[in-house]
Amino acid sequence: MASQAIQIPHGPARSAQLLQRTTAEWQASGDDLLLFAYGSLIWRPEFEFAQAQRAKVTGFHRVLRMRSSVNRGSPQQPGLVLALVSGGSCRGLVYRIPRAAGAEVLPRLWAREMPNGVYEPRWLNCTAEGQGGTRLRALAFTLSRQSPNWTGPLHEPELLHIFQHARGRYGTTLEYLLRTVQGLREHGIRDRELERQAHLAAQHGLCAPL
Repeated sequence: MASQAIQIPHGPARSAQLLQRTTAEWQASGDDLLLFAYGSLIWRPEFEFAQAQRAKVTGFHRVLRMRSSVNRGSPQQPGLVLALVSGGSCRGLVYRIPRAAGAEVLPRLWAREMPNGVYEPRWLNCTAEGQGGTRLRALAFTLSRQSPNWTGPLHEPELLHIFQHARGRYGTTLEYLLRTVQGLREHGIRDRELERQAHLAAQHGLCAPL
């Protein structure tokens, strides 16, 4: 009998369970709350932090391959948002949130990133840029390729259609992509694949060149 892909269950109950587990893991560490940001958290964190520093994660990479039917698309025309998936490496920011504030920030962060428990929260080893390459352990929201929100590779015509038509409660997929590229550049980070996608959109007249 052929094996079938196992899909990870989603929903508010799973999200609450993961929040409880993650909170317990963080509190047991006795440290400040460290968060690895790779997408919109770079340019719209929505929380106070004591420090933000560039860092690199090895073993995961950033891709625009997570289906969005609310924030950057609709059920009729799903859009895309970024995900952190296994393989490769990723440069982003590590935010340090003081321990006294972490217990209030974490539930608000969960409400934003994990309302339906789609992401897989993980504590990832990061290497800070500068300061002798300090090793950090930070919380990141990753995505399993078994998730129904994982799109897999998309051909250019599919991407262009999404860039042209997908819009959700926070705006379009294309706006999200361009703002992320700009936010990364502001911190001295260049993502070749995201910049290629932004260039593709500009070539087809969907946006101005960055």
